[in-house]
Parts: sequence; C-alpha cells; structure tokens
Amino acid sequence: MNKVLLGSESKRSDWILLVAFSIVVLLGPYILAPFGAGYPDLLQRFAIFGIFAIGFNILLGLTGYLSFGHAAFLGVGSYTAVWSFKLLSMNPILALFFAMLLAGVFAVAIGYICLRRAGIYFAILTLAFAQMSYNLAYSVLTPITNGETGLQLSQQDPRAIDALFGRDYGAALPVSDLFGIEMTGYPGFYFCGVILIIAFYISIRIFRSPFGMKLRAIKSNQNRLNYVGINTKPYMLVAFVISGMYAGLAGGLMAVTDPLAGAERMQWTASGEVVLMTILGGAGTLLGPVLGAGIIKYFENIFSAFNEALLMETFSFLPAGLQETLVAVLSLFVGKGWHLTLGIVFMLIVIFLPGGLMEGFRRLVNLFTRPPDQGKSERAPAAQAQPAE
Repeated sequence: MNKVLLGSESKRSDWILLVAFSIVVLLGPYILAPFGAGYPDLLQRFAIFGIFAIGFNILLGLTGYLSFGHAAFLGVGSYTAVWSFKLLSMNPILALFFAMLLAGVFAVAIGYICLRRAGIYFAILTLAFAQMSYNLAYSVLTPITNGETGLQLSQQDPRAIDALFGRDYGAALPVSDLFGIEMTGYPGFYFCGVILIIAFYISIRIFRSPFGMKLRAIKSNQNRLNYVGINTKPYMLVAFVISGMYAGLAGGLMAVTDPLAGAERMQWTASGEVVLMTILGGAGTLLGPVLGAGIIKYFENIFSAFNEALLMETFSFLPAGLQETLVAVLSLFVGKGWHLTLGIVFMLIVIFLPGGLMEGFRRLVNLFTRPPDQGKSERAPAAQAQPAE
C-alpha cells in the first residue's frame, strides 16, 4: 500500500516537474530577456546543448561511465542532417530521423568496443575514437564531409523529395522548413524547445524505469551484479547508444538551424564541454545537465561579448583612476578571458558542491524547510560525543 502511494506521489512530482520545465522553456524569450539572453540564436543554443547534456547524463549520471568522445556523435548527426537536406528534402523531420539513426549505429560500433574496458581506459578509448572521427572528417573522408571547408548546401543539390512535390527554391539557397515554416528566428527556437521538452520527458521515463534502476545498480556495484549472474554489458551498451542518439539529435538540430556541418564539431574540446555542463549542473539529476548547459552557453555568449570599452562605459561614474584599475582587473575575466571565469566557477562548484548546482539548490531548500527541532536532534549526538574525545 505504501509502495503504491509512494509510486503515485513520485509520478505526480514528475508531472509537476515536466509542466514547470515546459513553461520555463516556452516562456524562455520573456524570462531571459532581462538578462540579455532572450534572442533566438542563443535560445536555440540553450535548447540544443540542453538535449546534448541530457543524453550525456543518461550515460554518466546513471552508469558512471565517463565518455570523452560524444562529440563524434554530434558531428555525425550534423553531417547526416545536411546530407538529408542535400539529397532528400529541407524538412527537418527527415533530417533528424536520419541523424539519430546514423548516430545510433555509430554508437553501437564504438560502444561495443569501448565498453570492454571501464574507468580511465573507457574514457581514453572514447577520446581516441572521437579524435579519429575528427581526423577522418577533416581529411580522409573529404568527398563526404568536404574537409576543412565544411559541408554546405548548394543550388545544384537534387533534393529528390522536394522536387517530386514540385518544390522550387529559386535562385537563393534554401533554409530548412517544417511544412512551410522556416526554422530560423523564434520558430526555430520553438521547434528546438519542443524537442527539448520531449527529450526531457523521455529522460524522466528512463530514470524511473526498471532499466534506469539497473543502470544505477551498475554504477553502484557492477561486480556484485556480475557475481549474481547478471550480464551488465547489454544494459551499458543500450545506455551508450541512447546517449549517442541524443547527441546525434543535437547535432542534427544544429544543422536544422544553420545548414552547415564542419569537422570542428567532432573535436575533443566539444566532448569536454558536455562533460563540464553535466558536472557543473549535477550529474545524475534530471535538471542539472540542462542548467549546466544554459550557464556555460550564457557565459560563452554574454561574458565573451564584454570588452574594455563597454566596461569603461559601465563604470564611467567612478573617478578616473579607480575606473581604469577596475576595468583592468575585470577585463581579465570577460571578453577573451571568459574561460578564466568559467574555470573559477567550475573549480568552486567541484570543491564546495560535488553534486553540482542542484546540490546547492537542495541545500538551500533544506535550510529553509527543515524543522528547527530536526537540526537540534542532528547536532545532539556530536555534542554527546565530545566528552569521550
């Protein structure tokens, strides 16, 4: 009976979380406008990298396996989507379907090999595969990826399905469109936002499912599962593939909003970025990776836009000497130096909040919701133990 009540309570909490998340995403242009982040291009980035981080969290947060090669799937998704635009149609549904499919197949091949090792060896293997994928895309597979220039659309592309329906884009290069709605500006953001909400819902279902419980058990003690006769490899491979498909979906969405795919999306730095996003927000939590993705992209786009002229204007009310000193110090942390700010924030989070920003949020909630008596009772044993020491 208690289990039934707890289950229904958990489902209700999940639905409340999903509804709140959907409202925040759909009202993003209005909520983020006061912070200078309410414009479509940045909102699209929030949504796309949120999907990337949610998928990565299914692998890292549930199984504890740290991959440094997920940028490979991001790149595969982008290339596949652009090829879909070139050969078939400018409809993003087809492009995203093939992006997820090919990224999933690629993840099966890489995961099957990498999951033969654990810990640091698994991380290095995934990093090696990502770097090989980058080099293949950059040079060896130039006929498919267009090498250094990147894969782009051209007027001579066949676009067979569009041609079948008599679609003519004229002399201009086409942009992706969903049944006549161009995927640029706010329509592009809302398309990405709806997919982010769906991806978040699927993530909740995975976390609450028996499959998610098995992944948590793998993270807790994989050897014990193996000793009782449970083969953990298929579960980890499925988690790896799902995570890779999320990355492929994010890569496909990048191509939907900007039909261009380059090898730089496969670089190891892109893989490291999603690791930072997940750990910064809170690995193993539902909201943490999305929060981490939003913060890093906000820093990247807002802090990096600050320059000395803007700082001088901001502190123009100060005396000249103090203004120049303050600007000289702050300019080290903004503009080109925004990575320094990000590094400091990341260092503080890891040292003081190992569970990420979500742990800080939980501590704040507990601080204000914990009954006063509970705090006294928790401190009591320590006070009693002191004389014995």
